[in-house]
Amino acid sequence: MSFRQLLAGLTLLCAGLISTGVQADPNCTGKFANPITDYCWSCTFPIGLAGGNTVTMGQDENTSSMNTSGNPFCACTNPPKVGMRMSFWEPARMVDVTRTPYCFVGMGGVSMDFGIDTPRHAQTGKSDARSPSAFYHAHWYTNPLMFWLEVLLDDSCLEQGVFDVAYITEIDPLWSDSMTTFIINPDVALWGNPIAQAACALDCVAATAFGFGRDELLWCAGCQGSMFPLNGWVSSKVGGVQASSLITARMTSKLHREMLMWAASGQDGTCGYYPQPVMMKTNYKYTMLYPIPQTKKIAGKCCQPFGRTTALWGSGREFPVSGEDFVYQIFRKRDCCAGNLLDYFGGG
Repeated sequence: MSFRQLLAGLTLLCAGLISTGVQADPNCTGKFANPITDYCWSCTFPIGLAGGNTVTMGQDENTSSMNTSGNPFCACTNPPKVGMRMSFWEPARMVDVTRTPYCFVGMGGVSMDFGIDTPRHAQTGKSDARSPSAFYHAHWYTNPLMFWLEVLLDDSCLEQGVFDVAYITEIDPLWSDSMTTFIINPDVALWGNPIAQAACALDCVAATAFGFGRDELLWCAGCQGSMFPLNGWVSSKVGGVQASSLITARMTSKLHREMLMWAASGQDGTCGYYPQPVMMKTNYKYTMLYPIPQTKKIAGKCCQPFGRTTALWGSGREFPVSGEDFVYQIFRKRDCCAGNLLDYFGGG
């Protein structure tokens, strides 16, 4: 699919939305991100070939390795394939986090009311006024940038698809009710105690000072708070960037639980995607697209793993009204078997 075809498809999509109930809402703002100027493309690094990190660009890399044997080659059975090992961070999904139901921030700030009643954004104070709770909705988009921009001539290592709305929380009864959410995260009963929550401080330090959080602390979202429950309630909101970053991590984890998001790293991911009900957060990085694209680098980086503190990179990225809804691009670690040596030698 060419970039010209994508633009034509988006034009038709917008025309369809206009003709089927898009409404003007003064509380709904947003924009389509420019793939050239609004994305932190260095997030795709490190890029490894033949089992080694050949180009790092000073970017964060997780500790898992797809090639512990040192063998630069790989083989797959379905379809039959012999190729070379490759790894990179694939821009695969986009998520917007909004206070206004049915406000699609990442689609330019269009409002589409499906007629289903749903909670709106709420923020309530506690005895400690510095730690209010809040509620947000989220929209999940498939956005395989490298495929539809035709960045690589060999598509075998890329998720093939187009920009599309894949999931909205307004019609999900689990998203607004913590008791109902227990259906998909019953293990929250194990982590809802002071000792387990105190351990999240270690996750925060690991993600901020050492690159990535700890996968074994699966109930933690680092400096952003608790990964559970997997819904839109943020029990301790420090700021909009912190809260929306937590919602982004939770949404990714929730879709892993529901088998709607699959993993693509490690030896198991060499020949394709596979289900991973318990998300490995070290396989993800994210960058802000709206309200202020995160393109200016801090310490050589303009994206971060789940759980890293927002104190530095999030400064100045939230402002009243139009700057309180957010859009993020998610990069997923991809290990794959690139090319096909069987074709090269005439055997496939």
